[in-house]
Amino acid sequence: MLYRNVCLDAFAYTLPEEIVTSAQIEARLEPVYSRLRLPAGRLELMSGIAQRRFWPPGTLPSQISVETGRKAIHLGGVEPGRIGALVHASVCRDFLEPATACGVHQQLGLSPHCLAYDVSNACLGLVNGMVQVANMIELGQIRAGLVVGTESSRALVETTIERLNRDTSLSRNDLKLAFASLTIGSGSAAVLLTHREVSRTGNRLLGGTFHTNTEFCQLCHSGRDETVGGNMRPLMWTDCETLMQEGIRTARAAFEEFCDTIGWEPGHVDKTLCHQVGRFHHKLLFEALGLDQSKDFSTLAYLGNTGSVALPITAAIGVEHGHLRRDDRVALLGVGSGINVLMLAVDWQHSPVDGHHGSQPVARKAVLAVDPVGG
Repeated sequence: MLYRNVCLDAFAYTLPEEIVTSAQIEARLEPVYSRLRLPAGRLELMSGIAQRRFWPPGTLPSQISVETGRKAIHLGGVEPGRIGALVHASVCRDFLEPATACGVHQQLGLSPHCLAYDVSNACLGLVNGMVQVANMIELGQIRAGLVVGTESSRALVETTIERLNRDTSLSRNDLKLAFASLTIGSGSAAVLLTHREVSRTGNRLLGGTFHTNTEFCQLCHSGRDETVGGNMRPLMWTDCETLMQEGIRTARAAFEEFCDTIGWEPGHVDKTLCHQVGRFHHKLLFEALGLDQSKDFSTLAYLGNTGSVALPITAAIGVEHGHLRRDDRVALLGVGSGINVLMLAVDWQHSPVDGHHGSQPVARKAVLAVDPVGG
């Protein structure tokens, strides 16, 4: 998978104002912690996540996606009427139908000739959307496209806490299966892709590769998709240890293919931006891929696992903090449940930043994290 004409012109993000610490979650889990005699502090210790954020109750994904989409369009300097495709790609969406992209399209004032639809693939949704838009640009079908998504973690975390406290039959092992659900955070991200002839940055998307290992598709799953939007009351169970092992194995195979396709060696990679889940898993994955952890940028400690927006939201914040420099060879590493891996290569040239395009400034943290758990 190689591209000659595609550029990444803008990453944008929006963050909720409400911060929820791991200590606060554990305080709410006091009944089950006492019953199972679990020590406080294990959630942050095991995950590396100190806090995550929640949107206000009742917030629909489209409300925030519109805000984030506007930021990306502004940063990229593209007239809304010139955008030829809009992909809404988060796990969370407003309704079963119509597509959440339809409402976002309407609110952004995009052209009637702009394709609008939803994509869903766990933690890889936005990266999959980027590939789809890139393909349309490369084929000459459109000149610019927007990929956006908003993940909301409040319902999942609160439903998990309620279930763990209520069901006194649950064991320590059952709690391990629910662990990943307690690490999920909320956030919104958007990516604007353009044809190189109209790009303002010259940040070339060189290509990439994908690798699928569906033998392990049952290692992380939620309940049936019975309702979405503000009334969703999800539960998710994850075999973290097995998913970590098999995800790293799948990622290693994908990275070998990635290097062959792009013509890079691991040492050629100047910077990385990744889907993030847990501190320990990041270390093992980077060792398996032969990559230097110091070249990565992380938001895990203060945003948690933000699902499909984790990679692009980290890219947006990383750009603000000067993580990417001219002529950097950047690897975007996406790993999600299923197991699915998608890796993209970027030749970075220019970082468009218009103040803090998130909802508020955030500080860079030292904790690093990438892995397939809870994708």
